[in-house]
Parts: sequence; structure tokens; C-alpha cells
Amino acid sequence: MKTIGLIGGMSWESTEFYYRQINEGIRDRLGGLHSAKILLYSVDFSPIEELQHAGDWDATGKILASAAQSLEAGGADFFLICTNTMHRVASSVTAAVEIPLLHIADATGEVMRADSIRRVGLLGTAFTMEQNFYKARINEHYGIEVLVPDSDDRKYVHDIIYHQLILGDVRSESKKIYLDVIDRLEQRGCQAIILGCTEICMLVGQKDTKIKLYDTTSIHAQLAVNRALD
Repeated sequence: MKTIGLIGGMSWESTEFYYRQINEGIRDRLGGLHSAKILLYSVDFSPIEELQHAGDWDATGKILASAAQSLEAGGADFFLICTNTMHRVASSVTAAVEIPLLHIADATGEVMRADSIRRVGLLGTAFTMEQNFYKARINEHYGIEVLVPDSDDRKYVHDIIYHQLILGDVRSESKKIYLDVIDRLEQRGCQAIILGCTEICMLVGQKDTKIKLYDTTSIHAQLAVNRALD
């Protein structure tokens, strides 16, 4: 079994899902008392969040690059960045180490392509929805058109993530807002929705809507299990 490196803490609420789902995946595959070999580097998210909103992505990249170097030195065979947004700096992080990164957009794109998805709606932070690092990768590598909510809906989605979900605050009225946003994306011709922030699974799940949801947290965790057992 390979050793999985996780850069977590962004937020720790979603990192908990990674840890649980990866270990459950290993147990399901191997049985008995088996669990995953994991190295976790959990960052302090507050300074990273400040740098994100200040637009200082170079500084955030240096923080994550240092974390990746620590995982490599500790013996990780590959690593995951346990957040969609911080894949904004994936290239600078991977440049700092020799071990490979399992990119969350690639994990999600592969699954959607296998399901013959051609147009998908994307929910996430404003950074993920509005910048091209994520949408363009899905479009160019997997041939899938990515639509995002309108400006008002993007603000609702972003604010609920940063002011509620990251703090573990899950509200029924926020679920209603997200489901309305999803409905509007479906009306625009989306065949499915990417839950493109690792906290969104705390708020909405497949049981809440008929449209296909791609939970990036679960998809990413499952890829880590597969790679660890290759």
C-alpha cells in the first residue's frame, strides 16, 4: 500500500471527510482491520484565507509548497490538496516536489467524461467559479462545457461557504438557496452539477435533488484509495 499525503485544514471540516472516506475505502477494499497509510499536513487556514481575498496567490502557493515538501520528506508517495480553490496554485506546489499531485479537477473530469457529461454547472468559491484555473482544465482536458451561476447567485454560494460551512454552520435556509441555484443551472441546460468546494457536501447531497451531483470530496478521496492500492 502506498502512503497518501494530504494537505488539509482548508477547512478542517472538509479534511475530516477526506480522512474518513479514504480509510473507509481502504477498509472496504482490503477488509478486516485495514486502514490507510496517511500523512496529513493540516495548515492554519486563517492566514491563507486573508491572502486569498487579498489576491496574493504567490504567498499561498509558498505555504502549500512547504507543506508538500514536508509530506515528501515524511515518505508520502503522492499527495492531494484537500480543497478545490487552492488548486489555483497547483503548478507552483508541484514544482517544489518530486512526488505527484492527484489533481481534484482531473479526478472529477475523468468521472464526468465516463458518464458522457457534456455541460455541467459549477458551484464553489468565487475564486473557483470566476477564475479559469478550474473551468478551463475541465473544458480543455475533458471536453465538458462548464457553466457558473449568475453574479448574485455566485455571491450567495461564496458567502455561505466562507461564513457558514467552513465554520461547521449548516443551515436549512442555506440549503434552500443552494438548491434554487442548482435549479437555475439545470434550466440553463446543465446535465449535472459539480460540488466544487469540499464543504458543500455538508449542505446538499444527491438525496436533495434529481440532477446528478458530482461531489469532488468523495471523488478525490476515492481516487486516493485507488492510487494507494495500485
